[in-house]
Amino acid sequence: MSTPTDVRTALRARVEAHRDELLTLSRRIHAHPETAFEEHRAAAWCADLLRTHGYTVTAPAHGLETAFTASTGSGPVTVAVVCEYDALPGLGHACGHNLIAAAGLGAALALGPDAHRLGLTVRVIGAPAEERGAGKALLLDAGAFAGVDAAMMVHPCPVEVADFRSFALGTLSVRYTGRAAHPSLNPHEGRNAADALTVAQVALGLLRQQLPPQWRVHGITTAAGTAPNLIPDTATAEYEIRASAAEDLTALRERVEACFRAGALATGCEVSLTRPEPDYLDFRGDPGLLALWRANAAALGRPEPVESGPFACTDMGNVSHAVPAIHPVLDITGGACAPHEPAFAEAAVSPEADRAVLDGAVAMAWTAADFAAARLGG
Repeated sequence: MSTPTDVRTALRARVEAHRDELLTLSRRIHAHPETAFEEHRAAAWCADLLRTHGYTVTAPAHGLETAFTASTGSGPVTVAVVCEYDALPGLGHACGHNLIAAAGLGAALALGPDAHRLGLTVRVIGAPAEERGAGKALLLDAGAFAGVDAAMMVHPCPVEVADFRSFALGTLSVRYTGRAAHPSLNPHEGRNAADALTVAQVALGLLRQQLPPQWRVHGITTAAGTAPNLIPDTATAEYEIRASAAEDLTALRERVEACFRAGALATGCEVSLTRPEPDYLDFRGDPGLLALWRANAAALGRPEPVESGPFACTDMGNVSHAVPAIHPVLDITGGACAPHEPAFAEAAVSPEADRAVLDGAVAMAWTAADFAAARLGG
């Protein structure tokens, strides 16, 4: 079964009818960037708009102050539309999450009046802290996706990709504790925490020669002493590890942590290794949903999607391991700039960005309707 033409026409017309609301929301979120777990205004604006148009809203939700859930319909097929709205520290919406929120709400507002006819229960999940904090992983563990048959979202990008793939990502907080001493009076009594971190970084640099091509290790030093005339007793760093599949993270983490332990062993310091957030799993798109999306994006005249290997990371990957999901990316810059660049923040309120909001909303609404028709027709 496929979605009747009159329903498809109605869904598209509703997105267009909400055009001003959606683009205003996108610009409003863009103008007031809020970082991970601080997205109080963005979450409230999204929730209020859904509530105004008949959705039952729960906010906060699942123990996260800046998460919300909203639902309408009572059909046997439950589709979750996922919204992101967090910004990057110092860069604002240089990842375009304002577009993600607006497109998600557009799909939801289009589907709402037809949810019963389509056999749908539409659930909107407002997910904070994608850039840092793995908000969707936390929501998944808390049950936000329980009973969901399919989940979807779109993301702006410098290219058009339907079958999006991502790296798996793990994070690591490192803290060395040594012993302070004067560098000329009694250096032999010191245990240099900064040296411990240096040893570890050298070990990591050598390790990279033997890592598979799709494995990545990168990080920053956040503290390594306060004055040159004091042997530092504390050094800290934040690191990330990436692999093409979640199964590889365990092996990579073991090798990376061994490098940090080597720094402690060589210098007589102690080391603490902690995970500040859940792992981000690699995204695995559902083939059936992807086929529906491709057809619908083509019907809207979106650019021909390119094939791409893994790039970036997203906590939507965690959702895709539990629920059939898609995460298409929509070209808004033609390759001129990429996410996490200042220019991409400007592109996130461009005419191309506006088109991505509206096209993303329509294509998700059509894909949700087609998915329900296929389920109920089978």
